[in-house]
Amino acid sequence: MNRLIHALAMTCFAAVTGPAFAETPPAIEFLNSGKVTPATLPFSEAVRVGNTLYLSGQIGIQPGTLNLVAGGIQAQARQTLENIKTTLETHGYAMRDVVKCTVMLADIAEWATFNEVYKTYFAPPYPARSALGANGLAMGARVEVECLAVRN
Repeated sequence: MNRLIHALAMTCFAAVTGPAFAETPPAIEFLNSGKVTPATLPFSEAVRVGNTLYLSGQIGIQPGTLNLVAGGIQAQARQTLENIKTTLETHGYAMRDVVKCTVMLADIAEWATFNEVYKTYFAPPYPARSALGANGLAMGARVEVECLAVRN
């Protein structure tokens, strides 16, 4: 009797969960277009897993170079978000697909200035977001932003 109950339970479990366990995990794609950051750097500009795109942190460099734009936090914030937009579009996504941003500022006192620029790139409902002050960013940048985007 115990074997029958066990077999029946396993059959029901397999019928309910079988398709979930049988699914193939999504492919992982490491993406480097070279349109924003030089493809020779030791990281991927983005990684796609299924319909989710994980963007590496972007700073306010002129596309294709390692030169920061002049003009301080406001100019670098604008270029950073332009670089994010370019990276997203290159891989078939848009700013509206962004669901989470992490903002790193060399000086947290510049948060309000960054926020004014940020609001020109995103519309309500805004992505989830974290912001923090850092003790130095790559190449002396004033701001770095990484994002997560999901396409339906």
